[in-house]
Amino acid sequence: MSPPLKGTLLAALGVLSFSGTLPATAFALRGFDPYMVAIGRAAVAALIAGLCLLLARVPLLPPRSLLGSYVVIALSVVFGFPLFSGLALDAGASVSHAAVVVGLLPAATAVCAVLRAGERPRPLFWVASAAGAVSVTVFTLSRGDGRLAVADLLMLAALLCAAVGYTEGGRLARDTPGWRVISYALVVAAPVSVPVTVALAVVTPMHPTTGAVAGFAYVAVVSMFLGFIPWYAGLALGGIARAGQTQLLQPLISLLLAWLLLAERLEVATLAGALAVLVCVAATQRARA
Repeated sequence: MSPPLKGTLLAALGVLSFSGTLPATAFALRGFDPYMVAIGRAAVAALIAGLCLLLARVPLLPPRSLLGSYVVIALSVVFGFPLFSGLALDAGASVSHAAVVVGLLPAATAVCAVLRAGERPRPLFWVASAAGAVSVTVFTLSRGDGRLAVADLLMLAALLCAAVGYTEGGRLARDTPGWRVISYALVVAAPVSVPVTVALAVVTPMHPTTGAVAGFAYVAVVSMFLGFIPWYAGLALGGIARAGQTQLLQPLISLLLAWLLLAERLEVATLAGALAVLVCVAATQRARA
């Protein structure tokens, strides 16, 4: 199997894992405070990551020269995306609505990668990226009586965080195994995530139903750790441009899971918004590749 094809398949596995994040977060919020879900998942994943590093007999901390990059990953995908997306769902956004906004993630990631790597894509890339942003804006305004709701702004912040973290992690994964990239980011974040989680466990109300615990376990183990292993490895092997195209599947899978697991209605406007974003993002990936 060629490295590009292997990279694409690994990235697709990561996307499949991430597609369950929003539905699992919605379940977790039924029993836990949104801050507990966001920070607690990072603390649990940090313990798993630290154990994996110890068993592999590799350093527990990244090289000092790369510490800044790992801080960026920690702030963006360890803390930023979980916190903003969880607050958006807690503020009233449905999983289906959030999935459409997150559908713009491949284009946002590509823009960050272009800016970070100094690439010069064709004009079509920028046109398609702008069209995708317009599609998401029109969708959110149509669902919010002509204005952006707080939940929409929170999801946009989550989108930006994920794009930055994916770009930086994909860049580091060219020289460092993907599992070590996310492990180091989690360990770097642990001095904050672990004590804050302990404090939140004391001061916030918890109703640990089966569904809430299962949702929390998914976002902590799969979304925060296991999913990043094939994802970063896929970006490194297949290239961010090619392997990143697998993200086109994420909003559609998330919509399907929201319908199956949460009984959310798949309205025509939601499907139309998701497909419009998908077309625009596909154009950005094609132009950039």
